[in-house]
Amino acid sequence: MTKIYFTIVFTFASFIGMQAQDFQGMAVYESKTSTSEFKDRIGSNKDISPEMQKMIQDRMAKMFEKTFVLYFDKTASIYEEEEKLDAPGTESESRGMKMISSFTGGGGKHYKNVKSKTFAIEKEMMGKEFLVKDSLPKLEWKMTSETKKIGNYMCFKATATQAAAKTDFRNFRPKKEDAKTAESAPKSDKAKVTNFLDEGEIPKEIEVIAWYAPEIPVGQGPENYWGLPGLILEVSAGKTTMLCSKIVLNPKDRKEIKAPTKGKVVTQIEFDETVAKKMEEMQQMYRENGGKNVNPMRIGG
Repeated sequence: MTKIYFTIVFTFASFIGMQAQDFQGMAVYESKTSTSEFKDRIGSNKDISPEMQKMIQDRMAKMFEKTFVLYFDKTASIYEEEEKLDAPGTESESRGMKMISSFTGGGGKHYKNVKSKTFAIEKEMMGKEFLVKDSLPKLEWKMTSETKKIGNYMCFKATATQAAAKTDFRNFRPKKEDAKTAESAPKSDKAKVTNFLDEGEIPKEIEVIAWYAPEIPVGQGPENYWGLPGLILEVSAGKTTMLCSKIVLNPKDRKEIKAPTKGKVVTQIEFDETVAKKMEEMQQMYRENGGKNVNPMRIGG
């Protein structure tokens, strides 16, 4: 009986704290993208040495396993990748990794305001800074009665279908036609297949499964996920899962939550068009140079 009483008091006190004008919270998310399809292809390619296979897999892990922090109040939030010390490298390698990070969910500040239904994201591409500003995507959430506990919070499940962003390479997948013709291709052609962009594609739509906690009544979540009656603690979107590993309500060290201002202002469509153009230019340079030292998306080094 005592245990139940204290649980009610804690929940009520937390709820009262969330109604305060200066309420703020912090949540840590571990993001992981499945790369098993590409790893299987790499592992079955006898032309790639075991040492090279390990190097490629290590690179993929670095690209697709990240930690993010979400700072939120009742209406706005900042979502950014946890800072880590980068290994020494050339300036061009650094720019390449920043661009890859941008295309795999990281890089820059990701601000969203659920009251004005807008977002603003800092993006860096080819040494140029962009500020992507647009309306928040409105997902048609389907609420369910299914529940599960994440940490100390009881969460409810909601699902939706989402258009896959053309500049989000986490949804990249091998082309089906490649798998059918790989065995019949000449050995010389097989050896050339070391470029993500030539080898895969991005689907038109992805399925989204979200788990939200009504005990934290804010319509926030990681990235551009929002609009549920509680903080989203887990999202599975396509091949990527973002899981909350830590929550602090009203932390002592507060974060200033305001929209970023650095970079050339563009809409999401304008940014996607710019990326598509640059990627095509890089692909052309890659082919003209025989696949050497041009394309930072090349998985062979």
